Amino acid sequence: MESRTDKNSYTILFAVAMVLIVGALLAFTASSLKPKISENQRIEKQQNILYAMGVNNNDESSASFVSTEEAADLFSKYITKQVVIKNGNATEDEKAYLIDLKKDKAAAAGDASKRNLPVFVGEKDGKTFYVIPIYGKGLWDAIWAYVSLDENMVIQGAYFDHKGETPGLGANIKERFFMDDFIGEHLLDENGNFKGVTVSKSNGDPKNIDKTDNEVDAIAGATITGDGVTAMIKSDLKLYKPYFDNLKNN
Repeated sequence: MESRTDKNSYTILFAVAMVLIVGALLAFTASSLKPKISENQRIEKQQNILYAMGVNNNDESSASFVSTEEAADLFSKYITKQVVIKNGNATEDEKAYLIDLKKDKAAAAGDASKRNLPVFVGEKDGKTFYVIPIYGKGLWDAIWAYVSLDENMVIQGAYFDHKGETPGLGANIKERFFMDDFIGEHLLDENGNFKGVTVSKSNGDPKNIDKTDNEVDAIAGATITGDGVTAMIKSDLKLYKPYFDNLKNN
């Protein structure tokens, strides 16, 4: 007599059952972990924002965030206001850090007036910092940054990160030797026009002494990643110029 388990129908039913069981388990796991994942993402954003305004645990050469345990308290201590700019209007919003730049940028479909532009206003040592998140594309995948500015759009600090740039090359955008070069760089020219900062292979100032040339030295072997950094700085930070012009006029 033919065994029931030798039939094709049994094999198909078994496969379908396994797919349903595994799918249900994965869905349950994802649902259970979602709050924890969201909390970790929130803490990471807070650490990034604090890092950009100089609240970090850096040593002489390496980049280091404040700990996850103290991030929330330090964020509350140093960040005094969260703002969202949309269609030229700036509104306080305590949930500005929840904005997903990638999704927001895609939804705007190139129309800057539809973008939600977050600003994190911080106070440290009697000085005001305006921390802005930006998002772009490197060689292989997404790159992003948190850039801290003063009221004159001079960079006070920056943290860069990436999803999949080449180790030892493009991935070095998150190393201190690259990020620290941006400190003191002017985004505006002498006439107040937005110029951004170019990551340049032909930069004539490798020690980065001149902070008004709108250039920093490129990373050897990482041309496309550097171009991505240049592009996201110029495209995203330029959108904030009206906000800073308004600061000066008030």
